[in-house]
Amino acid sequence: MGRVRVALGLVSAAVSVVLCVVLVEKYVLRAEWWQVRHTVTGEPVTPQREVGPPPGPLAVSWERTTPTHHGSVAGYDGVSYQVALGQVVTASGNGIEVRDARTGADRWSYRRSGWTMLGWTATRSRLVAYFERNGERADRVLVAFDALSGGLLWRREGERPAAVSRSTLRWPAGSDIVLTTDDADRTLFGVSAVTGKRVWRLALPRGCRLFEGGAHPADGREVLAAFGLDCREDGRRRSRLLAVDPAKGTVAWDERLGSRESPEVSMLDGVTLVSDGTALRAFDDEGDQFGMWEGDGVCGDLMCPGVLVPGRLLVVYHPEGSRSGATRMEAVDVPSGRVAWGRDVPAYVALAQAGGQVFALRPRLSEGLLPAGVDIVEPSGGATTTAPAPFSMDPDLPGARPWMAAAGGLLYAAVPQAAPRPDGAARLVALRGGLTGTGPAELGGVPAADWPDACSLLTGPDLAAARMTGYAAEPHRASAGGVRLPRPVSCSYERRGDRGGRDEPGSKDGPEGEKSASPEAEPKPKPKPTSSPSASGSARPKPSASASADAEPPVRGLTVSVRWVGETDEAAARMLDALQAAQSQARKRRDIGGDEAYEIGPTAGMIALRVGRYVVVVEANRPPGAAARIARSVAYRLHHPA
Repeated sequence: MGRVRVALGLVSAAVSVVLCVVLVEKYVLRAEWWQVRHTVTGEPVTPQREVGPPPGPLAVSWERTTPTHHGSVAGYDGVSYQVALGQVVTASGNGIEVRDARTGADRWSYRRSGWTMLGWTATRSRLVAYFERNGERADRVLVAFDALSGGLLWRREGERPAAVSRSTLRWPAGSDIVLTTDDADRTLFGVSAVTGKRVWRLALPRGCRLFEGGAHPADGREVLAAFGLDCREDGRRRSRLLAVDPAKGTVAWDERLGSRESPEVSMLDGVTLVSDGTALRAFDDEGDQFGMWEGDGVCGDLMCPGVLVPGRLLVVYHPEGSRSGATRMEAVDVPSGRVAWGRDVPAYVALAQAGGQVFALRPRLSEGLLPAGVDIVEPSGGATTTAPAPFSMDPDLPGARPWMAAAGGLLYAAVPQAAPRPDGAARLVALRGGLTGTGPAELGGVPAADWPDACSLLTGPDLAAARMTGYAAEPHRASAGGVRLPRPVSCSYERRGDRGGRDEPGSKDGPEGEKSASPEAEPKPKPKPTSSPSASGSARPKPSASASADAEPPVRGLTVSVRWVGETDEAAARMLDALQAAQSQARKRRDIGGDEAYEIGPTAGMIALRVGRYVVVVEANRPPGAAARIARSVAYRLHHPA
């Protein structure tokens, strides 16, 4: 009898332990109350009209940065945005953040501790997010929200979204239906965004499956969703494009593509664009192809930007067989396919349209200048007006794809940045029309006469103090839109012996009529107590050419560039901050003498500084520290103009 009691006691203890483990797992470890950080709002939001800012200077209305989230699944570290219903949705691996589109004020958000958001979609007034538990990919959940308030609608475990874009984390939905798939990627399911229940099932064509982990393998809008398919036909792999009606779960049309690679798919309002590595193709709503641009590099590393205005598709691509970097924009009538016009354009990285205007974002306003540029393109004939964006960008940085949207008189632009390092972030800027200055809009309203001569920022005594006697200056000019700056914006310095044996280049006018800035090219000024400090920071002694040659190696690769002149000190400071934020390595320098300065890159070979409204970059390949010493002289000249 005693043995029975002992056995029963052991069984009871084991059951109690198992029960405790189950309860702790369900109500503590997997409990929503500590994992979820969810805020909601009851504030109304003002709808926005479909109109962007007018032509002219642009100013920052508000801006936010979203840190890049590197979760347990490699490659899904993008940040994406959507402007709809008077709100801006920001989606990243951290979760969902929704802000007022006019003011940037927070409205609602959702995050899950220990989970990564690997997908999201929106249809009508619902938004659905897909989360996976870190380290346990089989533990997954769809969470649906009311898009305006952030209120929770439903949760469904086990579902997998259909063909999530690795770059934007977006997957297709439409007509209040969210599209999901099975573990084999061979079946599509329609899940109601209202109830979370499956409403239809569609088997993919035999031998086909969805592309998993593609950069942008699918896209959708309210009435149509398009998926790239990886198919095996007659023993060969070949990609296809399948268009599905999300409301009914039926195939709208099916087209074979020309490659076996994962295509990039982009849905516009009535047009589907697909690039498969062999060509860019445009299909109308019936699946008829009305445009094709051939070439394995027609879209480069990203999907070709495109927008649809009434009856006309504007697309940006790289022509086959053209020189490296050549970019062209064409306007194609829909559905005839007739090219209305075409012209060479800068390397636009994003397009947006609103109110009959097309906005195009380019990485540089002009070669050698700091800001990005925004062009407003007239769809009927391609006429363009240009304005500088109040930020700089590097489109090759990982993280967010460059993105644009226009609504409510604002232009929204998102660009990747390296700061905070090392993970980086995406920067979202809402731009409004700025005040018209006395200068051209292409220069942000700053008169062209306000730009200093880059070759005047180092005088003869400055070059002598830097042991650069015998150097000649080569000026470089720049244009912004249709405005040509009257003075050189950049000045390169080379030793005469390095210029092909030309002994006296300083005795003649340089390019564009500019004279050499070497000491021999101008009279030596008399020493004054108020002259600039030497490049080493002490009083300037008389240089000795032979002694200086023994002291240190000559300066090589010296360039002084005026990268931007802001309308105000604040505008220039914003531009310098954007420059350093886009660099993988940047360190603040407090010993240059400017209002602020940064050392850019792994060595001290580049110094970016600001003095008042002027942003200047000094570059020197060697010796180490030469850029900083010369930057001090430049800062002094800007503080004490002649």
